[in-house]
Amino acid sequence: MNAHRAIELAARESYGRLVAYLAVRWRNLEAAEDALADAFVAALQTWPRTGVPDKPEAWLLTAARRRLIDGARRRRVQEGAAQEMLAMTEEAQRRADMDRSFPDERLQMLFLCAHPAIEAQVRTPLMLQTVLGMDAARIASAFVVKPATMGQRLSRAKAKIRDAGLKFGTPERDELPQRLQAVLEAIYAAYGHGWDDLTGVDPRRQGLAEEAIYLGRLLVRFMPDEPEAQGLLASMLHGEARRSARMDEAGTYVPLLEQDVSLWSSAMIEEAERCLSRAAQAGRIGRFQLEAAIQSVHADRARSGRTEWESNALLYEGLVRLAPTIGAMVGRAAAVAEARGAGEGLALLEAIPGDTVRDYQPYWALRAHLFMWSGRDEEAREAYSRAIGLSTDPAVREFLKRQAATAGEVNGVGN
Repeated sequence: MNAHRAIELAARESYGRLVAYLAVRWRNLEAAEDALADAFVAALQTWPRTGVPDKPEAWLLTAARRRLIDGARRRRVQEGAAQEMLAMTEEAQRRADMDRSFPDERLQMLFLCAHPAIEAQVRTPLMLQTVLGMDAARIASAFVVKPATMGQRLSRAKAKIRDAGLKFGTPERDELPQRLQAVLEAIYAAYGHGWDDLTGVDPRRQGLAEEAIYLGRLLVRFMPDEPEAQGLLASMLHGEARRSARMDEAGTYVPLLEQDVSLWSSAMIEEAERCLSRAAQAGRIGRFQLEAAIQSVHADRARSGRTEWESNALLYEGLVRLAPTIGAMVGRAAAVAEARGAGEGLALLEAIPGDTVRDYQPYWALRAHLFMWSGRDEEAREAYSRAIGLSTDPAVREFLKRQAATAGEVNGVGN
């Protein structure tokens, strides 16, 4: 394999796992990130000359450990920390010799980032950067803040972890409820970013959806009786079940209502429904169970041939009451428009504060569709222009351009 390609693959697939492994043992998140960054730089310098090692992760971990140990010696840290790193070196070498994968401590890191001492607004962004490897600019876009502002928040949070000596590891059982919501939100946001990269053109998003589902399954195993963990996994599985139907053989984007249901994964849908059923047994409804229930209504089209839009509209009403996110409010408008007419959907869109949707592409795409549905072609074209400008995926852009060119025709909403 080409050295640069191997390094890119290692960064995408192993970054979060390696940072978590190093940070949990070194008890310094910033130092772990810096050491791993140095290890990747060393790989860029070394692998093109020497070839890609048989075990790239082991090579990177060894290089990062050496930098941490060297830094500890230079700073004259207490002998115990250096000895711990030396012991870790021996442990990792034994694991490599036995051809075993590295222990996955990302779940511990997720719960650490949800520590109550860290500001609530930065917990989920911190997880997205530290555990899932998303850059500050992309996280800032997701949370509708300036990149510089998000960067400052993340830096402060990491300094808080370091200076306060926050415990690295899974919290006590009675601490889990207050930390769980931020963990669920981070996994869900990671899945959403992977899902949005329809054509796979953004290397920073490749594998992110699969990683989120893996973490969702890990969380369900860790907390099998937590209904929201089951709901989160169910929602992601329902979405993933439709992946192969989102583009046709020509690479053209296919919206939800036009998808060939025979291409949906029945195995994933069945697994999602089992998760949703287990969640219902707890008798505690929550945001992610409602998200999954909405997806379940869509999935039922594979059986019945139609979508129960009124049911979805009611589910969205509950979701907006529990979690009034921009995505939930736009989704409610779409469902209400399908169930009760474009006018009611547009009224709900108009009620969303303008500053929150200025750069939110799904809002403008739905607004354009509802204008076109209502025969307001000029307004539709203006909204489509805005949606096209905000689209990062080429297949979605082309779809919207075709829609804008055929103002007056009605197509189903959804994705």
